[in-house]
Amino acid sequence: MRFRYTDFLVNEILPSGQVLHLRNQSASESSKQDSKDGDTPAASGDSQPAVQSSEGQQNEDKSGDARAHEKPEFHLTDEDRSLLESFFGSENTQQILALHNRVLSSPKARPGELGRVRTAAITDRDLRIKIHQSIRRIFSSRLESSTDADGVMVISAAPKSKQDGRTSRTADGRQLKGKLGWEELGGPYLHFTIYKENKDTMEVISYLARQLKMNPKSFQFAGTKDRRGVTVQRACAYRVHADRLAGLSKTLRNATLGDFEYRKQGLELGDLGGNEFVITLRECEFPGVDPKDTETAIATASQIVEKSLRNLRERGYFNYYGLQRFGTFATRTDTVGVKMLQGDFKGACEAILHFSPHILAAAQGTLDSGEGEPLISTDDKARAEAIHIFQTTGKINDALDKLPRKFSAEANLIRHLGRSKNDYLGALQSIPRNLRLMYVHAYQSLVWNFAASERWRLYGDKVVEGDLVIINEHLDKNGHEESEKVDADGEVIIDPQAEDSANAAGDVFARARALTAEEAASGKYTIFDVVLPLPGFDVLYPPNKMTDFYKRFMGSELGGGLDPFDMRRKWRDISLSGSYRKLLSRPGPDFSFEVKSYSNDDRQFVQTDLDRLNKAGDGASDSAVEPGDKLAVILKFQLGSSQYATMALRELMKGGVKTYRPDFGGR
Repeated sequence: MRFRYTDFLVNEILPSGQVLHLRNQSASESSKQDSKDGDTPAASGDSQPAVQSSEGQQNEDKSGDARAHEKPEFHLTDEDRSLLESFFGSENTQQILALHNRVLSSPKARPGELGRVRTAAITDRDLRIKIHQSIRRIFSSRLESSTDADGVMVISAAPKSKQDGRTSRTADGRQLKGKLGWEELGGPYLHFTIYKENKDTMEVISYLARQLKMNPKSFQFAGTKDRRGVTVQRACAYRVHADRLAGLSKTLRNATLGDFEYRKQGLELGDLGGNEFVITLRECEFPGVDPKDTETAIATASQIVEKSLRNLRERGYFNYYGLQRFGTFATRTDTVGVKMLQGDFKGACEAILHFSPHILAAAQGTLDSGEGEPLISTDDKARAEAIHIFQTTGKINDALDKLPRKFSAEANLIRHLGRSKNDYLGALQSIPRNLRLMYVHAYQSLVWNFAASERWRLYGDKVVEGDLVIINEHLDKNGHEESEKVDADGEVIIDPQAEDSANAAGDVFARARALTAEEAASGKYTIFDVVLPLPGFDVLYPPNKMTDFYKRFMGSELGGGLDPFDMRRKWRDISLSGSYRKLLSRPGPDFSFEVKSYSNDDRQFVQTDLDRLNKAGDGASDSAVEPGDKLAVILKFQLGSSQYATMALRELMKGGVKTYRPDFGGR
């Protein structure tokens, strides 16, 4: 069992395969990144300083005078051209490129003299924000975009103050004189590492955004990390200087930032290779093992753990979504997602703002003594009080003053509904996109979990006709070629056939296909190749008994009365194209473990990254045998994106894959 959050360490694996660790916390050690696809944080030893001395800045200013008379180089990548055409169409894209060329060729001309390009009306606010950011990035702030009264996007030359390469401008519009330009720093995106303890990713991002007076959407990350543990992940911010984040890092509670690095590109959802887990299990019991016989206990326990780990690797485990996917409050996140998909936006808002009456009673000190005092956190009590204040008095500020900062979804709903009482769709849209997508993704996850159990009940570990496999994983078997893209949870995304999906334009997605009876019997495919779809309008459902299951389950009360073949919605964010997930999972081939004897429950067996930086902690490298009356097992293994360590641990305790009903479906 686990007692301390420091017993659960999670480090992101970068796309290169390197395990991410916090290396330094100094802004002066930030570097520029010139490579197109590098993903190694700056602390690898070959970094270039991002902050120059005043003398270096003066030299930069002198050389800048000479460069002012040269036409700046500009190269439009195929990817960016496709992105622009997806936004504006081919004709408008050519007009925008011609405008940019006039800007480069006439450095002394006023913006109004160079003309402007009017495009179609764009009503989607999130899409407009993405277009604004893309225009600034692609054209290095030489062009800017705006929206007129009719919602028409207008592209024009930026004022000279914004084009000045020796002046940086932050995402909130502040001009910082004396700073190097973003291109000279290495790019407008500041990548950094977030180290956090017992804290949500969005909690850290929201705090940084508030302090910088920025929109949280200016921050990007590859995926969220579990609150309950010590986690290390990569994130980035648009047009923010390292010294500002490094300064804020000192004010964070149970978190810190480091490894600052400027880059030309931001982070995309799913830009990670998985996660490495180091988990300490305390008070472990093994049949016939006496913990007090230290040497024998460690030797015997080690044999048992080694065998269980090898079985886990060879036989795998159900790739269920973990309980954290479905939230921790009275209303589960998948319930909110169902209401959103049903078009019941009022019900979705009410579900997010729901709280248990006994929590409010505990907060107000009116809980019936006969009920006993439940274990309720201070934050949960404050949340219930804040929502109660809003619902009974309508006083927005009083409610927000009481509401803990980490409840950003509730805060956004209170602000919006306080101003526009019945605008429930607008209220949901005010929640940061990553957070609101969590609700509909949770519904997909619920369906998938039940589908996985049904697939195993029907066919077990046998590969059968109609089973789905990802095309590009089996090019040698089928001759097809396809590339893949993943979402925030590491799921393979499916290419939408219509433009009503929230997926970014120009993305390339992977597809699945069904096996024929001959292929299923050929022995070329194993149960580890089989995938099941998460419901969406552009996925293939298995052409066997599983399609009937999707119809039956999603059409039931638990499934929300939805149709798996009708997943398009007018609201792009909940128009789900779908994705695929492997039925079974298994840890990577590089895994290890250690059995420790101990008596002191406060002993920390593994150093965190912050411990290493501070040269603190006992350290796992201590090989001395400490006589004690308890045994701890320290596991180290790697899982792919969106694979849950809790599910791997549950199967490890069972010693192999068996049919069982996990508690993900409880209501």
